[in-house]
Amino acid sequence: MTNEQKKEWAKLLFLRENLTQKEIAERVGVSAVTMNKWVKSGNWENLKVSITITKEEQLKNLYRQLAEVNRTIAERPAADGNRYATSAEADIISKLAASINKMESDIGLADIIATFQGLLSWLRTFDILEAQRIAPVLDGYVKTKIS
Repeated sequence: MTNEQKKEWAKLLFLRENLTQKEIAERVGVSAVTMNKWVKSGNWENLKVSITITKEEQLKNLYRQLAEVNRTIAERPAADGNRYATSAEADIISKLAASINKMESDIGLADIIATFQGLLSWLRTFDILEAQRIAPVLDGYVKTKIS
């Protein structure tokens, strides 16, 4: 794994998991000094604070927008076919539906890491030793996706 790949993995762990810099450095295979340098030079602390919109929140927003367009169309008077979407509205509906479909079907490295994070958090609540045992296995899988 290249240094740049390790850095990207460390960044994802830093932003998505509640781990110390030392724990992340150990999982990624770099020194604590390197990890600290990456955090400072990349301004990761501020980035972590600024990430507020999750994938789920983005999907909710898209669904709300789609519902609003459909509500607007449905509230029109029924006469003369007014309850059909205009070409502009149909375009909006098509684009929203495509965005929703893409977001719901795309699974990237960040999603895999988030899933593993959830699994490890859940496992830690009742079997910390098993969580510690399985973390390197999950990390190994992530490494194969980065390589």
